[in-house]
Amino acid sequence: MRKCVVGTVQITSVKEREAGEPMARKSATSHLRIGLAAARNLPSVEERLKTVDRFLGEAAAQGVAIVCFPETYLPGLRGLDFLVPPHDQDRQETALEDVRAAAGRHGVAVVMGMEWEVAARRHNVAFVISKDGAIEGYQAKNQIPVEEEPYYVAEGRRRLFEVDGVPFGITICHEGWRYPEAVRWSAIRGARIVFHPQLTGSDRAGATIERWGDPASPYYEKAMIARAVENTVYFASVNYAMRYQDSATTLIGPDGDCLAYVPYGEEQLLVHDVDLARSTGFCARRYNPAFYPQI
Repeated sequence: MRKCVVGTVQITSVKEREAGEPMARKSATSHLRIGLAAARNLPSVEERLKTVDRFLGEAAAQGVAIVCFPETYLPGLRGLDFLVPPHDQDRQETALEDVRAAAGRHGVAVVMGMEWEVAARRHNVAFVISKDGAIEGYQAKNQIPVEEEPYYVAEGRRRLFEVDGVPFGITICHEGWRYPEAVRWSAIRGARIVFHPQLTGSDRAGATIERWGDPASPYYEKAMIARAVENTVYFASVNYAMRYQDSATTLIGPDGDCLAYVPYGEEQLLVHDVDLARSTGFCARRYNPAFYPQI
């Protein structure tokens, strides 16, 4: 870790909140220890599940409350320059049960990127699993980029979650880069942190970035700063560990300060204590939609 210089599963948890149901901003704890899992893009689901268990073991040893994994970590993101196993919903359900068991075994909550089929429609989702292994719900990726449209469809719903009494939201890759409303939706409803599972980069070809936030590098790390500072919340972006990354796994503070990141290409669990007093949601709450009437 480096400091910065510049459908068959039943969802029943009451901790999930749908649209229009804000959570209280005051939390029972002053700090939350989070983990961001910059994991390698391995070829099989079995190998990825072993990595999940290893990272959760590391997290438990460090007292981490929740670990976020990259976008569709199980089985991998489709439409890019690497092979992904054919879709198999039975395998996905089994994998989810394995993640639940690992979360319960290690006592660590999880945000797990997966592909998931509901009513014959395949979604790109992030499941939230409690430290007891209970499924708290999932957030689907709704703004689907053109290159992913052959593989995934939007669900059209947004949800808020909590861990240890701390509300948080999720926005997945493209949504967080191009559609700031996806982050503001959570922040205005009380989220103190927004997790951002993503994949930007390649193991086959690309530029080598040497400095975080370099003006010559792709825009992604600048977008991370914008998502945090325009809402006054933490923004935790979790990328794969790849040979040619376009952005680093990074934690941005509510004032737009880069608190920590994983060096490009390294597989690592980034662990950080989030000071919840800093995450006020001030800018998000000041947003007034009446100033932007429809014409």
